[in-house]
Amino acid sequence: MATMAECRSALDRLSDNLAGADGDVRSAAALDRSLSCHIKDLDVTFTGRLTGGRIQVLDTVQGPPPEKAEIRLAMTGDDLVAMVDGELNFAKAWGSGRVRLEAGFRDLLKLRSLL
Repeated sequence: MATMAECRSALDRLSDNLAGADGDVRSAAALDRSLSCHIKDLDVTFTGRLTGGRIQVLDTVQGPPPEKAEIRLAMTGDDLVAMVDGELNFAKAWGSGRVRLEAGFRDLLKLRSLL
């Protein structure tokens, strides 16, 4: 099971990957939205913003997200680390229910290029 520090590091690496992306991925990452990532097996939620092509983690809270963010992710810590390391395909994980992504319809359309 991934630790909280490993999950935080994975989010930082994901942020770096988004910041260095080109084309449609860069465009999708350019949204300015509140963001939460609930790590189900640790029962912690990283909260912050997707802004300027980066993920800014602002807080870590116990349990599910206290407020409804505009973009909401939920997964296990191992799945987060595996996705960022390129060992788990996001689209397949989302389609199988291993990863949950919730957002407004327009945001989902924009984010589909990340899949």
